[in-house]
Amino acid sequence: ETPASGQAEQQPPLLSAVDPSASSSTTTSPPPLAPIRTERHPSSSSTASSFDSTCVTSPLTPGGAPGAPFRSPGAAGFGATGGGAAGVGGSGATSHDLSEELLAAGWRKFWSKRENRPYYFNKLTNQSLWEPPTAALPGVKRTLSDPAAAVPNHHHQHHQQGPSAPKRPSFDAAWNFSVHSNCVTLERPPRRLFQPHPETELLRAQLIAKLRQHYSELCVSRENIQPPPDSFNRWLIERYLSDKGSDPLFPSDCDNELSYALFREIINDLPVRLCRPKLSADAKKQLYRYAEASKAMIESRVANPESRKIVKWNVEQTYQFLRQAKMPTYEDCLERLAHLKRTCQPHIEEAAKESVEKICTKLYHLSVEYAKKVRELQETLFKVTNPTDPWADLPPWSGDPKRRVRCYPVQICSPAPRPAAQQQLVETGCTDRMQFVRYGRDNSSQQGICRSVFAKLQQLYTLHCTEEDPSMEKFFPRLWCMLTRYQAFLGQQSQNTQAALPIPVFEAISRLFGVTFELFASPLNCYFKQYCSAFPDTDCYFGSRGPVLDFYPLEGSFEANPPFSEELMVAMVNHMENLLKEATGPLSFMVFLPDWRDPPTEALVRLEASPYNRRQTCVLPFEHSYRNGMQHCLERDEDLYVKSAHGTLIVFLQNDAGFMKWTPTSEKIKDLLIAFGQQSSHRRPQPQ
Repeated sequence: ETPASGQAEQQPPLLSAVDPSASSSTTTSPPPLAPIRTERHPSSSSTASSFDSTCVTSPLTPGGAPGAPFRSPGAAGFGATGGGAAGVGGSGATSHDLSEELLAAGWRKFWSKRENRPYYFNKLTNQSLWEPPTAALPGVKRTLSDPAAAVPNHHHQHHQQGPSAPKRPSFDAAWNFSVHSNCVTLERPPRRLFQPHPETELLRAQLIAKLRQHYSELCVSRENIQPPPDSFNRWLIERYLSDKGSDPLFPSDCDNELSYALFREIINDLPVRLCRPKLSADAKKQLYRYAEASKAMIESRVANPESRKIVKWNVEQTYQFLRQAKMPTYEDCLERLAHLKRTCQPHIEEAAKESVEKICTKLYHLSVEYAKKVRELQETLFKVTNPTDPWADLPPWSGDPKRRVRCYPVQICSPAPRPAAQQQLVETGCTDRMQFVRYGRDNSSQQGICRSVFAKLQQLYTLHCTEEDPSMEKFFPRLWCMLTRYQAFLGQQSQNTQAALPIPVFEAISRLFGVTFELFASPLNCYFKQYCSAFPDTDCYFGSRGPVLDFYPLEGSFEANPPFSEELMVAMVNHMENLLKEATGPLSFMVFLPDWRDPPTEALVRLEASPYNRRQTCVLPFEHSYRNGMQHCLERDEDLYVKSAHGTLIVFLQNDAGFMKWTPTSEKIKDLLIAFGQQSSHRRPQPQ
């Protein structure tokens, strides 16, 4: 992406790498690749924090769409400072009813055509308010009353004129960017990653959808089952742990072609998928279906005579049980089903092993092929503006790998690819709840996002890219690429992979245990402005510190709520224990895992036996909820929270210094559990 002039960038774009809390006497901010200016309030001292020191918000342009890109005062859309035609009533008197103190602090008054009422904007702090500012406090920003209608304000709704006035959606402020990081890391060089481009992301999204469809067809044609829910996403996560390829989404260079995670998930659903029945009639029907499917499968596959004999004999015993007990009880059916599965499943797995392995290897080979196609397109786009090697002329990194710094977002040192045509990437309007962005003329490439999340992403982008992209010309291309990447990764209905903790819980762990950082998040569901995420190339512009397994903090307090992939959870525990072993400062991890005990997962066993386990507690099933993993594009508030059918285990992994600083006392644990209950009682009715 390049500026609107159409000229390609000759220098690699810079991300602001300074975190607000970097003014510590023991830590310093890393030097950027080129000088980075620091925005300060005129009255602030020379040691003031950078522009990231407070929650920067994007103003609402007069008559513009909610969440329109930021433009500085005096630019088109705002009246000239101190007066102009854009002022209230068009008289040019934009600030007649403001005091001299407020005028000196940068406040001006403007008129919103959309809301048909005045609003106030501060040219020094980029803050906008519906209410008149009451005091001029240099360097201090109040909470934005209307960041693109992200925070409801019902006090002024009587100003709307006529039936055509748009309704103001009521959203929760599901983030808090005023919390500064207490995470300290070592300085690290910029990453050699291809910058995202809309054409590349469009091709990647089309190919990943094609790969999903092929996987579904393989399961149906070979095993006569639908793909296990979220199994494709867990396959991507499991492959990511061992993949050494260059593509951020497609596995392309793994040591083993066979994914044991995917193999296990498909095998567990053979010969039919089982679920816990609600009534005795359902239990009886499921028992009969499993017996029928077992018999049909063992007869249609190549199996040794002994296995065939055992399965058929147990199936006949089940038929006899169903004939004799015309009205079997619920417990009898479940007991018989467990016995049948225990005796038949090993023989069924042996008969289906070769076929399931072929599904896994076929999926991997297709992924390698698709990754190659995406790479070819990337190189073609880069050669337009960089005929030689994209990284050949980059200056050597001049940083100090032993220097302790506050954590900062991933930096990319590659040149910009061929820019996307500005007319091809447009904001297509919005509804009461949703904002839409489309690339090209094909509506199939349109991405929808809740207006509140759209405003949140504008804030994140402003916080981290003000210096590198002050006019926000690259905001929409980067936003569209990030949304397309997560849609390709999550699919259409994956509400579990990106499920997040409730907002009261985030508030509680930040207040009680000093948590300022999320280890498993994304720009779409993060609560803090500092977090780790899966895709550094698309997420770094919105504050991502990169993948958690490539992140090495020396001290700080962290929250970890990983996707429920067993391989990833084990890798997370190993990584945390290594960090705690090497840390010299206070280091603490709050880990939230599903309380799976039948059988217990390896990660759960490792956590409970860890020498760094200071305390653990459990939230009971059906008594708490998680935020929907698709919260960024939900049509209804009623779908925002999903009741958890399993318990949630909370484990505190801390070194000695971390335990002394953030001790998990009984009183704090009680307050944390109350926070879980607050969400349940306020959002969802209690189960009967």
